[in-house]
Amino acid sequence: MNNLNDEMVYGKNPVLELLKSGKPINKVLLLTEGPGGRNQEIIPLLQERTIPYQFVDRQTLDRLTNRERHQGMLAYVAAREYASIEDILTVAEERQEEPFILMLDEIEDPHNLGALLRTVDAVGAHGVIIPKRRSVALTGTVAKTSAGAVEHVAVARVSNLVQTIKELKKKGCWVSGAEAGGKDAFEADLTGPRVIVIGSEGKGISRLLRENCDEIVSLPMRGKVTSLNASVAGSVLLYEVLRQRGVSQ
Repeated sequence: MNNLNDEMVYGKNPVLELLKSGKPINKVLLLTEGPGGRNQEIIPLLQERTIPYQFVDRQTLDRLTNRERHQGMLAYVAAREYASIEDILTVAEERQEEPFILMLDEIEDPHNLGALLRTVDAVGAHGVIIPKRRSVALTGTVAKTSAGAVEHVAVARVSNLVQTIKELKKKGCWVSGAEAGGKDAFEADLTGPRVIVIGSEGKGISRLLRENCDEIVSLPMRGKVTSLNASVAGSVLLYEVLRQRGVSQ
């Protein structure tokens, strides 16, 4: 998947068949036609599979498809199947390890997600959680940037990060959000069942998600720049969790 067209399927019948096949889909774009439009029949299928969809104008679809015959429908195909939260917890159970999970709040840069997947694989974390909306999905660019890690890391895509955090807490996980103004991450106790939350490149962790974290940790900053790239900050924290757990484990 080296270009945009490799990640797209368009045309009424191709998109419908893609949906019926059960293959992973990141998002569907539909032509704005009103309640009686021809693309209305696809919406129940999208809702049944909880696939995000968006209505756009004809000019947008023409531009994305180089004016080929799209019939008002375009689907972005995922680079691989998404996992569930239970799948991620099962990975930890099978390894006889305490859960070690990375949660990403509205990361939009595919290169950041790809780099983080590579680090998750390197440190032996059990999976990644991303939101269905306002976040980059498992695109071809993400797969390429991950240098193959996308094939080895379980990625769950959920509708509500806050609800997911609450569910993980019930299963014994401790949630550490990365944000400025928190306790020094190198002095914090990051052992035990752990979820590390990294916020978006511009806004950081959303308010409601931050309020549901058990603690906020920060990386010490000694220079004049006040923040780090999301993939850099996430990678440093993931390795700190690995260090505290003991590399031998």
